[in-house]
Amino acid sequence: MPDETVVTVPPATVQRRRIRFGRRTLIAALAVVVLIVIVVMVATGVLGGGGSSPVTADNAIATGVTRIEERSLSSQTQVSATLGYTDPTTIVVPAGTAPSNLQQAQQTVATDQGMLQGAQATLASDTATLAQLRAALTAARAKEVVDCRGSNAAASSSASGGSAGGGSGSTPCASDEQTVSTDEQGETQAAAKVTADQSQVSSAERGLAAAQSALAADESSGSIYGQASAFTALPAVGKIVTRGESLYSISGQPVVLFYGPVAAWRAFLPGMSAGRDIGELNRNLEALGYEHGPVGDSFTSATSAAIDALQSAHGLTQTGQLLLGSIVFEPGAVRVTAVTPTIGATVQPGPVLSVTSTRRQVTIALDAAQQSQLKVGDPVVITLPDNSTTPGRVSYVGTVATTPSSDQGGGGGGGSGTPTIEVDVTPSNPAATGHLDQAPVNVSITTASVKRALVVPVNALLALANGGYALEEIGAGGAHRLVAVDLGLFDDQDGLVQVTGSGLAAGQRVVVPSE
Repeated sequence: MPDETVVTVPPATVQRRRIRFGRRTLIAALAVVVLIVIVVMVATGVLGGGGSSPVTADNAIATGVTRIEERSLSSQTQVSATLGYTDPTTIVVPAGTAPSNLQQAQQTVATDQGMLQGAQATLASDTATLAQLRAALTAARAKEVVDCRGSNAAASSSASGGSAGGGSGSTPCASDEQTVSTDEQGETQAAAKVTADQSQVSSAERGLAAAQSALAADESSGSIYGQASAFTALPAVGKIVTRGESLYSISGQPVVLFYGPVAAWRAFLPGMSAGRDIGELNRNLEALGYEHGPVGDSFTSATSAAIDALQSAHGLTQTGQLLLGSIVFEPGAVRVTAVTPTIGATVQPGPVLSVTSTRRQVTIALDAAQQSQLKVGDPVVITLPDNSTTPGRVSYVGTVATTPSSDQGGGGGGGSGTPTIEVDVTPSNPAATGHLDQAPVNVSITTASVKRALVVPVNALLALANGGYALEEIGAGGAHRLVAVDLGLFDDQDGLVQVTGSGLAAGQRVVVPSE
């Protein structure tokens, strides 16, 4: 094998400039590096394949010495994001039954109850009459049997014939027959009357049942507002409302905030069916310290008593029930971001307040191609509008890519935007992020990492005339020589780069420009 050819580079041909690595990709960073190419006159193969050659170093700028380190290395990418509050939502006035309509439904039930009672009374009277007629008929038939036995029957027939021929004679048997015939007609008419009465009672029962069902539905959706109701109190934008406090008022009645994920979709009344919404109500009443704390998912006497205490605390009439719209369930405390109606406006079903939670969050529209580079729990650094930084962690990585609407078909460019996914970041110190509802920020995210990498400062790299990069190693006895290296991961934050090559080891000394 031939000996390695070594060419000593004249001092004037070796100059060094610091290589700067920006915050973009490696190719873009190296493209903007301002350096004077080191002209290295070497024989074929000297630097190919990671070899090295002695070089006389006479740098044009002051230099220092550093050592190759073995350490974990990560690469960061800075992306634009938006700082704000989590969980934006809208609080609405629910559609319900107005108090006037509820009163009308109650009056309908009362009317139908009266009609049923009247029909039942008529049926009872006519049934009693029918019973009397049947008893009289039974007695008449019994008397007829006695009076019309034997010769009495013949006498009766003769009397009947004589009567038919104009005679005036009659017998007890003939009189009994007449009475029975009259009683049978009366019994038939009374029975028909009772049958009609029973039909009227059945109809009245059905009408009352329908009215009671409608009343139950109206009571379940009975609301605190009617046609003449108006907003009498509204919060200021930025106000934070917590459990038990009033969000706004309708005709002087406060609408109270309770905590829970299930919406208040019905009125809370004695006798209502059990459900998760009642469980939420009971837990809130207990948390607020009303009465002895009702428990479970049923409306009990303890629930009613606690509602009385709640109403008393807010200066309201104690009814033991809560109509629809008197409370609002949200997962936690809310921060008001917008108010839709004005004081004095007529209450209508629909939006009242725009709110968020009180938790701070940074939202990133991340290039969908980078999804695999992030996972929940990854640390990040948030750069705030005043250029201060605060740490945070990834709390959510979206799985659905969307194309921003602002990039679609706009202005005749015709090209589609880059698909992005939502990534949420929770600040580790929310107080450090200020109180702006929304603000642009930058987030440094780790896109790649490697363990036990050999690393050097980026400005230790030398660009070679024939392509590639090298380090200027200081060997035993102070001899300088160039060692060809391949580049790996860049750490923009610390200004380091991963290097690999034959003969590289941790602890080796290399030349760097002086600061």
